[in-house]
Amino acid sequence: MDIFDKINELYDKRRQAELGGGDDRIRRQHDRGKLTARERIDYLLDKDSFVELNTFIEHRSTDFGMDNSVGKGEGVVTGYGKINGRPVYLFAQDFTVYGGALGEMHGKKIANVMDLAAKNGVPFIGLNDSGGARIQEGVSSLDGYGQVFYRNSIYSGVIPQISVIMGPSAGGAVYSPAITDFVIMVEKTSQMFITGPKVIETVTGENISSEELGGAHVHNSKSGNAHLKTETEQEALDAVRDLLSYLPDNNNQKPHHKPVELDDNFCSELTDIVPYDSTRPYDVKKIINEVVDPDSFFEIHEEFAKNIVVGFARINGKSVGLICNQPKYLAGGLDIDSSDKTARFIRFCDSFNIPLITFEDVTGFFPGVKQEHGGIIRHGAKILYAYSEATVPKITVITRKAYGGAYVALNSKSIGADLVYAWPNAEIAVMGPEGAANIIFAKDIAESDTPEATRQEKIDTYREKFANPYIAAGLGMVDDVIDPRETRIKLIQALDMLKDKEEDRPKKKHGNIPL
Repeated sequence: MDIFDKINELYDKRRQAELGGGDDRIRRQHDRGKLTARERIDYLLDKDSFVELNTFIEHRSTDFGMDNSVGKGEGVVTGYGKINGRPVYLFAQDFTVYGGALGEMHGKKIANVMDLAAKNGVPFIGLNDSGGARIQEGVSSLDGYGQVFYRNSIYSGVIPQISVIMGPSAGGAVYSPAITDFVIMVEKTSQMFITGPKVIETVTGENISSEELGGAHVHNSKSGNAHLKTETEQEALDAVRDLLSYLPDNNNQKPHHKPVELDDNFCSELTDIVPYDSTRPYDVKKIINEVVDPDSFFEIHEEFAKNIVVGFARINGKSVGLICNQPKYLAGGLDIDSSDKTARFIRFCDSFNIPLITFEDVTGFFPGVKQEHGGIIRHGAKILYAYSEATVPKITVITRKAYGGAYVALNSKSIGADLVYAWPNAEIAVMGPEGAANIIFAKDIAESDTPEATRQEKIDTYREKFANPYIAAGLGMVDDVIDPRETRIKLIQALDMLKDKEEDRPKKKHGNIPL
């Protein structure tokens, strides 16, 4: 035997590892409408950029027949490569080997590559397709999960972490994605749940399918556990590439600039989008698309808590995070779910140096017994905390209504906004003119011979004296009242002026956000 025999042996072993569970299991994976782990990596990364690590790791379990079971690569492929020329580290669980179940060495492979991602300051991507813990390995598999959870936590806010659910993610497997920054799911082929349908039926008697329990639609629209959903795996991987384009590699960098050239930044259509009548709804996404660079808006949590719209966009080529009330739903009021959605997005953007722009049209925090008993006080406080804590450039545009505590919470000057602009039709007050008039002038209205006329007169008086942007501007709470059509111009100027902003907070281990 010479060196070439050894080299041939090496390539034979690599080919065995690349086959995973073998041709039959690969075919079954395709029959389910799913790609294999390696096919997913090849699609996601730039051509020929993937470098595999720990290819030959194997388990060391001997119980329950595992001593006679060899799964090349331990059911997960790990390594690094490039996306649009930028480095990333990643893992892809291989469902053809042990159903992608996580054991001791499987967890070790993931932990190793996560450490490398953090040391090198580049994003980390997890392609999840796993039935959960490898039961045959007992507590060792749980320790493997713990190793991953720990790294998800300590590297949070250091490098971007993205999870793509591309099959089942059951039991302990769901907690790693839950700690990461973004979760993407594929319709009909991906599910997340702590306990599966059979267990639920046994314990509670409830009969439900896997898709109804933890499918992409459920987690994108009801639980809020997922941020994006796609129809195919390829679309999910495309979404990862798009998402990364708005983000820096780590918390010490700023997002990459994407040059854009527009002949005119004057947005003449804006005056037609927002009705002058403050009770009429409109779609805030029309404002977004007028103000940001063409086709640059990338929405997050689109189907969850629709009364608030959050997402990334570019303004004059610069990446920004948008938080916008949506008058089409609940009049743009803030409830429990929208508070959580907003606070989490703010904190992500602040972690990775992405400026925050808030388009405000809010009636207040949503009233009701269900909201109060559900903890709207605690949840609403998260928005106040997140904005106050954030040190990135923070700009607010009040397009119409800004009432009560919600006005304060949505990046007011009092909690640290760098710049607050208001359109001339903005109403900034403790509460809406109608409600305020009913309280302040209740006696005058009751004693009037024409109560409705008197009521309307008092509403108009209150609106003129208090619910307009010039009172707040006169007190320094609004920096400028602007022509709506100049909104994009003002934002370009503001972002340029704030590009080198630095702001410190008191030294501490960390704060105690009202979770």
